[in-house]
Amino acid sequence: MLRPWSLEIQLDKKSDKALYLQIADAIIHAIKSGKLTKGNALPGSRQLGTLLKVNRNTVIEALDVLIAEGWLVTIDRKGTFIADVLPEIVPKTKSTKKTDTPVNETQVHFTFDDGLPDSRLAPTNDLARAYREIFNRKSRWQIMGYSNEFGDIEFRKAIVQMLNFKRGMNVTIDQICITRGSQMAMYLASHCLLAKGDYIMVENPGYKPAWEAFENANAELLPVKVTSDGLDIEQVEEYLKKYTTIKAIYVTPHHQFPTTVTLSLKKRLKLIELSNQYNFTIIEDDYDNEFHFGQRPILPVCSYDNAKNFVYIGTLSKIVAPALRIGYLVSSPENIRKVGKHRKIIDVQGDNIMEEAVLQLINDGKIKRHLKRTNLIYKSKRDHFEKLLTEHLKDKITFNKPEGGLAFWIVPKSEIDVLEVSEKLQRKGIKMMSPERFSFGPSIFGFRLGYASLTEKQMEEGIMALAQIL
Repeated sequence: MLRPWSLEIQLDKKSDKALYLQIADAIIHAIKSGKLTKGNALPGSRQLGTLLKVNRNTVIEALDVLIAEGWLVTIDRKGTFIADVLPEIVPKTKSTKKTDTPVNETQVHFTFDDGLPDSRLAPTNDLARAYREIFNRKSRWQIMGYSNEFGDIEFRKAIVQMLNFKRGMNVTIDQICITRGSQMAMYLASHCLLAKGDYIMVENPGYKPAWEAFENANAELLPVKVTSDGLDIEQVEEYLKKYTTIKAIYVTPHHQFPTTVTLSLKKRLKLIELSNQYNFTIIEDDYDNEFHFGQRPILPVCSYDNAKNFVYIGTLSKIVAPALRIGYLVSSPENIRKVGKHRKIIDVQGDNIMEEAVLQLINDGKIKRHLKRTNLIYKSKRDHFEKLLTEHLKDKITFNKPEGGLAFWIVPKSEIDVLEVSEKLQRKGIKMMSPERFSFGPSIFGFRLGYASLTEKQMEEGIMALAQIL
C-alpha cells in the first residue's frame, strides 16, 4: 500500500522532551488541524525514521504511544492508520435528572481503575499467531487431552528461570504451580494453609479479594495498619504475642496495595525473623513487579536466604492482557503437592495450550520487548499524571510519585467525606474505586487512581473534575 503522505516535523534534539514524544505530539497536532484525517495511512516506521533522521526504534515508541492513547490503529499485514474514533473528551449531555441521582454504568465515560494495564497495548497478534502455530505443528489429539495439574512443564521451567534470574530467588520446578490467575493462586494457598480457628494478618488498607479467599477457608482476619514504609511491624509482633494460632500474613511489599508504598529493608528482615520464630507463612503477592521505572525493582521478601516459610504469588495477566488468566504460586515442594491435590478438585488442569503460546512469546523474546515498550509508555503516562496532579491539585492533596506500579495514592489535605467525593465524581460520568473497597472497617482516607489504561485527555478531564469537587 502506497503512503504518499509527507508532513514536516521539526525535532529539537536539544530539548528535554524525548524525541519519540515530540514525534507523537506532532502527529496529534496534524490530526487536530485536519492535515491527517480518519483512515489515513501513515508511512512505515522505517520510512518515517529515514524522513526524520532518527532511529527506527524512536519512531516505533512514538507510534506505540499514539496507539495506546487511541489516535492510531494497526491492521495486521496492512499498516498503521488514523483511528476512526479519536480520543476527544466526551461532551456533557443535558439531563432532566436531579444532580443527586447516581448515574448508571452506561453513563460512565471512563474509570479511574485500581491500576490495570492498557489492554490496547496487549500483543494480541503475536499471541494469536503463536496459538495457531501450536495447533499446526502438533497433532490435535496430543493437545486436546488432559495435562499436568501443576501446568505445562516447559512453561514452569521458563517461569522458574525468570524468578531465579530476575527476582533473586532460588526455586526448582517442584516448587511451582501454574494457575488461572493470581486469585486462583490465592484461593489454593488459603485452603492448603488455613483452617477454621486459624488467624491470618492482612494489610489495612489492602486487597479485599484476597481477604475473601482467606475467609472462605474459615480463617479470621487481623488487620495491620500501613505506614509510610510498609506494614506496622510492631502491631504484627503484638498480634503474635496475643494469638497462638496465627498461620500466615498476607503482604504486597513491592508496591503496597493500595497505597503504593514499598516495605523497607529493615521491616523485610524483621518480618522474616518473626516468621521463622513464630512459624507462620509469609504470603507475598507480587502483583506488579514488572512495572518499575527506577534502576531495578526491589527483590521479593522470599528471595532472602533465611526466608523459610513463604508462598509467592505472581501473574502474567498484567504483562500480556488482563483477560489472559495465567498466574503462578511458588512455595515448598510439600505445599505445592497439597496445592496440586486441591487444584484437581476445582480445576483438573490449567490452559496448557495458552501456556505453550505464551512460552513461545517468552522464548522468541517478544514478552521482553513488549515489557520494554510498555514500561516506556507507562512511565510517560505516570509523569504526565504527576504533572496534572501538581497543576490542578497541589494545594488540595498530598501524594508521593510512585517508582513503579500503575496507580497513584492521593490523600486530601482537608477533612472530607471520601465516599461522598467518589459519588460526586461518578455523577460527572467518571467512576473511581470507592475507598471502602480497600478498607477493613471504616473507610480509609485516600484514593487510589489508576492511570495506565487512560488517555491523556481522560486523565486531564478526571483530575480537573476531582479538583472542582475537592
